[in-house]
Amino acid sequence: MRAADIAEKPQIGVVLRVSALGDESAGPERRAPAAAEKEAEKADKRGNSITVEDSSGTGGAGWTGIAAAAGAGAVVLVIAGLVFVRGRRGRAVRTTRGKRVMRQRNRGRAALAAAAAMCAAAALPGQAFAAGEPAAYTFHPGAKEIDGAEASTDASALTPGSVYKSSIKPGEKLYYRLNLDAKTNAYVSAVAVPRGGGKVAYGDGITVSIRDSTDLQCSSEDARFESAEFARPITTYAYRIMDKGSSMCQEAGTYNVLIERESKETSAPDEWDLELRYESEPQLKAAGSMPTHAPEDWPSASPEPPTAAPQKRSGGSSYFDATGLETGEWQEKDGIKPGQTLFYRVPVDWGQQIFATAYLSNNNASDEFIGNALALSLDNPAHGHVDSAMPLSYSGKPTSVSLDPLPPVAYENRYDSNSSVNAMRFAGWYYLSVTLSPQIAKSYGDKAIPLTLKVKVEGKAKDSPYTGDAGDFSVTQDDKDMARKGQKSSQAARSDTMKAVGVAGIGAGSVLVLGLGVWTLLARRRAATTAPAGPSAEGQPYGGPPQAW
Repeated sequence: MRAADIAEKPQIGVVLRVSALGDESAGPERRAPAAAEKEAEKADKRGNSITVEDSSGTGGAGWTGIAAAAGAGAVVLVIAGLVFVRGRRGRAVRTTRGKRVMRQRNRGRAALAAAAAMCAAAALPGQAFAAGEPAAYTFHPGAKEIDGAEASTDASALTPGSVYKSSIKPGEKLYYRLNLDAKTNAYVSAVAVPRGGGKVAYGDGITVSIRDSTDLQCSSEDARFESAEFARPITTYAYRIMDKGSSMCQEAGTYNVLIERESKETSAPDEWDLELRYESEPQLKAAGSMPTHAPEDWPSASPEPPTAAPQKRSGGSSYFDATGLETGEWQEKDGIKPGQTLFYRVPVDWGQQIFATAYLSNNNASDEFIGNALALSLDNPAHGHVDSAMPLSYSGKPTSVSLDPLPPVAYENRYDSNSSVNAMRFAGWYYLSVTLSPQIAKSYGDKAIPLTLKVKVEGKAKDSPYTGDAGDFSVTQDDKDMARKGQKSSQAARSDTMKAVGVAGIGAGSVLVLGLGVWTLLARRRAATTAPAGPSAEGQPYGGPPQAW
């Protein structure tokens, strides 16, 4: 890749590599390339002065040129994927007729791509959408493309901590493979995203299950479109849990993830995209120390609403792009448009409860009654569905809907038979999603309607039951700061990238200074032992410091 190509296509990845290629001096007495000697002889016979440039376009930083430069005795410095070539300058060569001839180096050029590679951070990928239309779902930029298999023996393996993108057709059953040990709890979630907002019907959805090698089901959960029959992202998960009191799915070995899609004949036949995640739950500090039954009592009364002045925030278009919130009243900066889904995330620690209410403002364009106009959902840190509020009806007047009270986050909630209580089993980011029915546009137009969210996190945070870094199943000070500032996870990813690039830039600068020092030292040592008597034509001893970059 040439420097111009690097400048046009900068990459975030940074590699530091320093190499000194070739330490042989040019000239007949140091076995200079035969071609250079012949060129010198020809020019001398013609009575011309001699200038022999480095071959193969080393100034363009091509690998062929680098190899040729090294062979010709040039010193090549490779830093952060950028190539700097130092050719020989002012080296006197005597021809067969005894005349002194100068081989002049092709001055090494500084690749302009350095600035692009070291200082620019590439934009994270998103989903394009036309002006005036709701944003499409933004998939995680690190999601790997993967195909589900119709036969379990052909299934591709999923890796813990990874995100994947796949797709599923109506009525299809797809397999993916897990390789599990005999001590770790495993979770696989699937976000189903109907393409193009196609028509869906009551009962359409997906089922996710994890099964052992004999097809025995470890767990199964589904995500369905119910009374709010309009397309939007929906999610669910399945898991393999280690339980000393059970003999099912406890052995190490190969397990299968099965995803099944059900769609009515009246629904759109398009494929649905899938965003898959595979997470491993951290180990407990002391095995067997946690309760093995669900809490019987917990506070269920709704708390006093936040009293602070409302602030504006812009919701995201996916779990990856969700906007951070903390306790408070939050006005959607641009309102919510018909058919649009907005995502927010709230850090909820061990022992804490989350409460949320969505308010839809008035719209004087009409007073027509629209049933199931607004959907409000909550999902947990593993992207398992927790609960959905009863869909909100709308008739052009201010109205609101709230999630039912949920228990404080606790490890032992997993033993409850109620799916909403069961899902409150981890600390971490909890995700709120709000979708406005596309039917609103028929009576109220395409303009956004003002939306407000009131969020309350109650309770004192407790210690984590896990050992070491719990990753996504924890709440850190950084998480709290991001919620306070309203940062999206995508913004955090860009910030981490810039920090990495900055560190790499400092490292590359240090390597450059070190490389120049070594280069100059070696050049002076060569000058003391190999340079001809007297100054060169340019008034500098051979091996002087680099004159240009």
